[in-house]
Amino acid sequence: MTSIDLNSDLGESFGAWKMGDDTAMLDLVSSANIACGFHAGDPAGLLATMRLAAARGVTVGAHVSYPDLAGFGRRDMDIASEDLAADVIYQIGALCGIAKAAGTRVGYVKPHGALYNRIAQDERQALAVIKAIKLIDPGLMLMGLAGTQVLDLARAEGLGVVAEVFADRSYMPDGTLVSRRMPGAVLHDADEVAWRMLNFVRTGQMKAVDGTSITIVAQSICVHGDSPGAVTMARTLSRLFEENAIAIRPFLKQC
Repeated sequence: MTSIDLNSDLGESFGAWKMGDDTAMLDLVSSANIACGFHAGDPAGLLATMRLAAARGVTVGAHVSYPDLAGFGRRDMDIASEDLAADVIYQIGALCGIAKAAGTRVGYVKPHGALYNRIAQDERQALAVIKAIKLIDPGLMLMGLAGTQVLDLARAEGLGVVAEVFADRSYMPDGTLVSRRMPGAVLHDADEVAWRMLNFVRTGQMKAVDGTSITIVAQSICVHGDSPGAVTMARTLSRLFEENAIAIRPFLKQC
């Protein structure tokens, strides 16, 4: 049977401000990228989400970010390498402590938002993130956008990597994501997204915004937990995969 990982960004509520439905998403995904407090997430909420993930056997990753609560981590920042490395170490360390308290462990790191996009093409910041991961635990894997240099840099530094493709985002012809500032960057039709991902799993092809077909090699599919209708999207995708003998399984076995 064909299988692929399904991941989502979770733990992004903050106090009275609620973001997404972590409980429902954790019943559908095989991996959870859990916020670390820099772009979203408060300690009590992160612990609650981590406990839910642990109870379901969902693989957990640290969703590290620029220090940007007000901007939800989506504002680009030109941060010195040592400062960025320290920020990433701090976030992973905090989430590892929460994971231990919940009876699970952090298995990988996925940068969030502007940091994710920046290190896809900025070698200096990419190497700072890689350095931070290696310093805290070289056994952690790095999740990043399929086809980008950060994954090559991480492999060269001895890190395991997992490439991901986005179910609910539009792609440029060069394989990068359409900027959220552009219309149509985020997809909302659950059926369209599900069939799009079924075609990707079968063929390795994605249709770009200009109508051309691009080849993507990825081991994980992301559905953003904060997108409107995210649970419906993930559920529709899961159902279609099941009907077509595609299993949703974690790329990394969780302890």
